[in-house]
Amino acid sequence: MPTEFLTDEQEQAYGHYFGPPSTEQLSRYFHLDDADREGVNERRGADNKLGFAVQLTTVRFLGTFLAEPTDVPADAVAYVAAQLGIRDVACLADYAARPATAWEHAAEIRRIYGYRDFTDPAESFRLVRWLYTRAWLSSEQPSVLFDLATARLVERQVLLPGVSILARLVAGIRERANARLYRKLAGMPSAEQRDQLKELLVVPAGARRSALDRLRRGPTQSTAAGLLEALRRLNDARALGVSEVDLSGIPAGRLRVLARYASSARAQVFQRMPAERGMATLLALACALQATAGRRAGRSGHAAHRSVSTRGEPGEAAAAAATHHR
Repeated sequence: MPTEFLTDEQEQAYGHYFGPPSTEQLSRYFHLDDADREGVNERRGADNKLGFAVQLTTVRFLGTFLAEPTDVPADAVAYVAAQLGIRDVACLADYAARPATAWEHAAEIRRIYGYRDFTDPAESFRLVRWLYTRAWLSSEQPSVLFDLATARLVERQVLLPGVSILARLVAGIRERANARLYRKLAGMPSAEQRDQLKELLVVPAGARRSALDRLRRGPTQSTAAGLLEALRRLNDARALGVSEVDLSGIPAGRLRVLARYASSARAQVFQRMPAERGMATLLALACALQATAGRRAGRSGHAAHRSVSTRGEPGEAAAAAATHHR
């Protein structure tokens, strides 16, 4: 289902009141300025004035008109009524009894305040372009993108579509951005580099771990032996040759997320991935491993040097490590 990534709270709150608005929300969305009150006061009767004002402030807050226009929290109704000098908010029941009037008011609010449909070509294009740019540059989850898209539509006075329509759009655009990322990354390594990256997943005969598992495990001891292990790990990472790959056109945040995921995924997970995604994820991990291996080798070297200095004698392992590092 297209809305699977949404929480129950997100679905329930989308285009509906989910509890009373906060004090800040009341002052921001339910305040009636002079122009608003002038338009409201053109209506005849307290019920029509309050009903019109409630619909106006509701669409400002939610980004849509309600099927039941008076199904509004009492706090919001009271806040609007106080601005209009209407003491008996019970008159709103009379407004609810005339659906045709509420529908006409909604159409008038759309015309006066410039609300547009989600299907408006210009607005749809702007939203798709904005969503795609965010999905490409950031690693935001689809639920976050959904909330951001909702807020953008409300701000731009574009009436919200159905929840499944917006959810499908967000999911589809995110998939397109991901597909582009995997395609670009998978095409960067040479054939030889791709073969080397694939070899990371292979468990050699007589071994219990793949090269990937060995590379992902850094040295655990700040000793000369740990330095040797860190240097071996650095050499193995450099042997992959990924330092030659130009990643300047790839958003750094997307690379970090891919590498973070790959750092704990089992080899079988990579093998089940589509080819482009698997290669892209391996490349991101290999680049991250090379960088972290270099940093860890440096830290291990400093730690081993401090240990040797404290003891006052280099020791055979430390000397070998120093020679290897040179």
